[in-house]
Amino acid sequence: MFGLVRRWRRRRWVKRPFPADWLPPLEEHVGFYGALDGDERARFLHFVKCFVWEKHFIGAGGLEVDDEVRVVVAAAAVRLVLHLGLSYLDRLTEIVVYPGAFRRPDSDQVILGEAHDWGTVVLSWEDVLHGLGNPHDGHDTATHEFAHVLDRAGGAFDGTPELRAREDYRSWALIMSRHFLGLRGRKRRRRSVLRRYGATNEAEFFAVATEAFFEKPQQMYEQMPDLYEELSRFYGWDPSREEA
Repeated sequence: MFGLVRRWRRRRWVKRPFPADWLPPLEEHVGFYGALDGDERARFLHFVKCFVWEKHFIGAGGLEVDDEVRVVVAAAAVRLVLHLGLSYLDRLTEIVVYPGAFRRPDSDQVILGEAHDWGTVVLSWEDVLHGLGNPHDGHDTATHEFAHVLDRAGGAFDGTPELRAREDYRSWALIMSRHFLGLRGRKRRRRSVLRRYGATNEAEFFAVATEAFFEKPQQMYEQMPDLYEELSRFYGWDPSREEA
């Protein structure tokens, strides 16, 4: 029932114009938005509308969530699903945004972002902007956390999202495992593309690999062509060609 209502709502929203005052935040903070054109841009803007209007945003730590926060966070999420479909984000219900890095009540650990099993993503607004403003350093907090959301949509935080076809799972498992174990083995060539944090477990590997795919596509394409091909097949993007 909820799925039917959601689809009906999204079809209606196609006819609603994109709010004009939402464009300046995209133009100021979302560099990849400028590379979109035609049908791709129209689809992107529609997905951003749906994300903002569907998800519940909560300010924390004194942050007041405004349209700039909603639109920029939505843009980061939508880039991952632009060629997959919004259904990959259906499990996500709320986004909690702090002004900067935060700590859990039961820990002294400083956190930039986290994704929870029950449909919540927590983000540092400062680090969302930093990630978008430094698009080639291989570190993007929002991309990382929304990759976890896609992973969980596949059933668990295990590094394997719901792939496009059944036959894709075999090559995905082989290639992801090989590069994950290679990263854990401290091979320098892999560390030049993938952050060491990806060696934590398979879920973190997928999220870190996603960051690198979008932020260091040419390096990944040249040094890890099989990993690049897997991620390109899944996301439907070919960012190495766009960067060239």
